[in-house]
Amino acid sequence: MEILWVLMALVMLGFVLLQISRRRRGAVGLVEPGHPDAADPANYGFAREEELDIRMPGPDQDLLDVLDLVQRTQDYRGAQQLLAGTEAKGERRWQRVQAFAGAASLELRQRPGGVGETPGGQWLRVWRAEAPKDAGGAAVHAEFLVQQAWRTATPGSDDFRIIMEEAKAACGEAALLAPGDPVPYIVELSVARGLGYSREEFEQLWLKILDRAPNHTGAHLAALQYWCEKWHGSRELAYSFAEAAAARAPRGSLLAAMPLFAVFEHLPEVNLVSGFYQSEVVTKAVHGALHAVHSAGRDDPMQAHVRHLLVFFLVRGERWAEAMNQLMVIDGHVGALPWTLSSDPAAEFAVYRALAVAGYEANGGSPATLPH
Repeated sequence: MEILWVLMALVMLGFVLLQISRRRRGAVGLVEPGHPDAADPANYGFAREEELDIRMPGPDQDLLDVLDLVQRTQDYRGAQQLLAGTEAKGERRWQRVQAFAGAASLELRQRPGGVGETPGGQWLRVWRAEAPKDAGGAAVHAEFLVQQAWRTATPGSDDFRIIMEEAKAACGEAALLAPGDPVPYIVELSVARGLGYSREEFEQLWLKILDRAPNHTGAHLAALQYWCEKWHGSRELAYSFAEAAAARAPRGSLLAAMPLFAVFEHLPEVNLVSGFYQSEVVTKAVHGALHAVHSAGRDDPMQAHVRHLLVFFLVRGERWAEAMNQLMVIDGHVGALPWTLSSDPAAEFAVYRALAVAGYEANGGSPATLPH
């Protein structure tokens, strides 16, 4: 009898491992580069893995130019001018605040400073010291503190809470400097998640954002995290929040893609359901996201976020041609979900891209048949 139980356990373990392998590699197998059966992404004009930009989800040349200037000269004024000229309630301002804060945080991580050494990110400290009333600098500083908390401390620890409390105070200061700007409150959404705001406190914060930018996709994505099962909500609450946002989305808004992000946040660690990625809940969310990107303006900076997540689901669902259509738009930048959850975002993206190419060609596709 004991032998029978052991055999049954081994069969179940083998099944689980097979599902994990499928979940990671998809339905099409990968072969070594140079193998006769290997599909070559380069044939489609895709960037090499080492050329993929992990800093942003999509192109923003003005931001890249200013980031390069600031980091090269350690002069904050380029960042100050760029943010001052960026629409306060738009998606791009939020992304640029995140990018500047992230750059300063990574600089500090690489150069923590020591005896006789200037720590990284010094330009942000100078910015706050020389222009304490500058709203852009205040918002970047608040986001910098949030990123420092998540990167350097364990959630729930005393160190984490100390940094988050400092970030909360910085958000309040930034909000006072720019009363109509939603960004300080969007930054505080991450503080709310980290410090565990009560639902009443969170709702009050969320109303401040809705008063300023009711259709801000980045804000909705940040708020969704709070309502997820892994934080302070549940699968049902997260789905309800995402579906409500999609239902009230104006024409051309990427809020219609919110249910796909809710599905992603609640994917099972091990998928034991055959055809999960062709299921009704996934298919409906994918179709909503496809409609959103087709309806939104091509200059909407949140498009890239949605398209990256679509690649993940379309590859998993073996919808190769549709995945290739998304890749043709976003290739070159990988600073978005789901790739940023990996320790090597470029490599993770490259695996899915290779699977898409292989699946596309296995079904008769080629560079000549792909619309450009």
